[in-house]
Amino acid sequence: MTTLSAFNRFTDGLAVDDQLMPVLFIGHGSPMNGIEDNEFSRYWTKLAKEIPTPKAVLVVSAHWLSKGTRITAMDFPKTIHDFGGFPQELFEVQYKAPGNPALAKETAALLASTDVELDHDWGLDHGAWTIVRHMYPEANIPVLQLSIDYTKGPQYHYDLSKQLAALRKKGVLIMGSGNMVHNLRMVAWDKLDASEYGYDWAIQMNSKFKELISSGQHDKLINYEKLGREAMLAIPTPEHYWPLLYTLGLKGSKDDISFFNDKAVGGSLTMTSVRIG
Repeated sequence: MTTLSAFNRFTDGLAVDDQLMPVLFIGHGSPMNGIEDNEFSRYWTKLAKEIPTPKAVLVVSAHWLSKGTRITAMDFPKTIHDFGGFPQELFEVQYKAPGNPALAKETAALLASTDVELDHDWGLDHGAWTIVRHMYPEANIPVLQLSIDYTKGPQYHYDLSKQLAALRKKGVLIMGSGNMVHNLRMVAWDKLDASEYGYDWAIQMNSKFKELISSGQHDKLINYEKLGREAMLAIPTPEHYWPLLYTLGLKGSKDDISFFNDKAVGGSLTMTSVRIG
């Protein structure tokens, strides 16, 4: 049996039952948000000052899909530049936050319903570092990533996330990173610089998602394919939506919900983000 002693020492002093770390879903949008000073990145900086300083950050990113579930378990995860066609400045970013192998092992142990592979090859993709470098620019907080098993459906991901709930009591900030509305095939590239521009279906679906999140109707969000044509346009492929389910699965009965960065971009994307707790 895996011992909890290393994890308990790691989180000693912050882990108390009456203090839960919040849970976040971040609409991460373009990789350029990682280096730009804009309304989205400024809010990420502000948010870090509003919530308790975490002992570690665990990110479920839309950009790490795997067969089976994996978690980064190296001492220093590399910065992954998993994109193309952007300025050289973006490729030069190195976010040198440490990992935490002990926390990786204990997180894997918590996910008792599946075998979790300790991964030493991945790192931090742009769904993680573009956000966290604005929140914690000194890179002095361990950052880990949990992969998304692409062979499983939405109910599986929602249920799996519930097994991570103990981490909230241990000072770990759990963050899903994706976009509620994410249809790259329909982006209005000529409107990307507009302050806010969304197709009618994107705005309608974004509002519906917020309504269901606020009212706790998670079953409808899990079974989003039954929400109609607009939902299928908003989620043509599920990888950017799944991180939201990991966030929702961690909501407790006493947690408040709030939204931020609630804007459409390029017609068919939304940056709408959720804070739970």
